[in-house]
Amino acid sequence: MANGTRPEVEYLPFESEALQALPFSEAVRVGHTLYLSGQMGVGDDGKLVPGGIVAETRQAMENIKAVLERHGATLDNVVKVTVMLADMQEWAAMNQVYLPYFPTHRPARSAFGASGLALGGRVEIECVAVLP
Repeated sequence: MANGTRPEVEYLPFESEALQALPFSEAVRVGHTLYLSGQMGVGDDGKLVPGGIVAETRQAMENIKAVLERHGATLDNVVKVTVMLADMQEWAAMNQVYLPYFPTHRPARSAFGASGLALGGRVEIECVAVLP
């Protein structure tokens, strides 16, 4: 920062007590920037939703929306997205679900294949948002 002070950093815990045992925060706020941990296609029960890449992508995006809302942001505030896929062959199917979540802008994005994801998931999505 121009005045030499470090921006305030706030580590935001998971809402669910069960998830608070995880070795990372749900999100971290640094000044006006919100960094979300990766979201997978898991429902309220902590298990992957059935239906493969399409259902998991939809659930991951809904999870992202919920985290953003809890911390004062929306998908309109997202500026960067990283998508990790268990199989790059599913990139097109993921995009069909992903694109409607950003009707007014397209955040910068990276996507890559992984040799495996937690819980045997097909997709994990993380993002960065600028708070209003």
